[in-house]
Amino acid sequence: MTRRRRPTLDDVAVAVGVSRATVSNAYNRPDQLSAQLRQEVLRAASELGYAGPDPTARSLATSRTGAIAVLLDTSLSTAFSDPALSLTLDALARVADPHGHALLLLPGGRDGGPPAARVLAAQADVAVAYSLADGTPALDAVRARGLPLVVIDQPQLPGAALVGCQDRVGAALAARHLLDLGHERFGIFAACSRVRPGGGPLSVDSAAAAAFRDTRERLAGYLGELGAAAVVVEEAAGLSAESAMAGAFALLGRTPRPTALLCMSDQLALAVLAAAAQLGIRVPAELSVVGFDDSPPASWSAPPLTTVRQDLAAKGRIAGELVLRLLDGGDVPPPSEVPVSLVVRASTGPA
Repeated sequence: MTRRRRPTLDDVAVAVGVSRATVSNAYNRPDQLSAQLRQEVLRAASELGYAGPDPTARSLATSRTGAIAVLLDTSLSTAFSDPALSLTLDALARVADPHGHALLLLPGGRDGGPPAARVLAAQADVAVAYSLADGTPALDAVRARGLPLVVIDQPQLPGAALVGCQDRVGAALAARHLLDLGHERFGIFAACSRVRPGGGPLSVDSAAAAAFRDTRERLAGYLGELGAAAVVVEEAAGLSAESAMAGAFALLGRTPRPTALLCMSDQLALAVLAAAAQLGIRVPAELSVVGFDDSPPASWSAPPLTTVRQDLAAKGRIAGELVLRLLDGGDVPPPSEVPVSLVVRASTGPA
């Protein structure tokens, strides 16, 4: 059976009686044609079965793919369930989309980011690293390719644009709030920091050596306020809801149990509220809980969560603006931080 030849741009040009460039403009630069001529070209293309320019050929000709590689530290299923990540990437996409750029999500693995081979093979014009660990091999792959790089939160890298938040300031606000309420026994619940495989209790010194900058900064903010108060630290084994719940039960099973928990994300804090409810621990009568982020679920949890607010949408918007700036050949600006504030709700009360 003879395979039918696919129609080409040249076939459309012959059918309409125009140049090849005119047909190309009908798809790529419609403002260069009258509405009537463009409609005639598209009608002829439809009749011939021509679907439009080959995107692979177009990217080779322009050296642009229109894709932004987003490097994650977690699986896609975990990422999609993280409200803070969703809000940030949504804001980034809203900035990039009108300029013809789409997000290419590269899920993370065991080494703190996507496999380096996947980054080397990704067809993208620029990379965005979302909260990766120090020394992640994926970032070496970005550097090897010479891709412009925008970092959201961490790590800090020479030659990369960076947007983050005031982690240490926010943590200090949370700790001071609990001290003012009279608490003396504290627990710190850290997101997976890769200090101890499988998560579990950490010494303060080992937590300070976490591979993630935000963990180190928030820990420093907490401890700077707590001083000589009794503190225990628990590390979640991963970023999933199951890991957060396991860590929450471990913290609440400590003897003596902390009367106040400082959680390095709302996801962790919400897991603590759920675990406390299952154990019959009253919040805030027996336990005060503070999160970090002020993601949407914080305001409708039971009880509503006291948390440190950072403007997640602003962070994503700034990241999108940095992407466009680097793609246009602009220089790398100094690092920027979105401000933080404490939002007091019903999950905290007197010791």
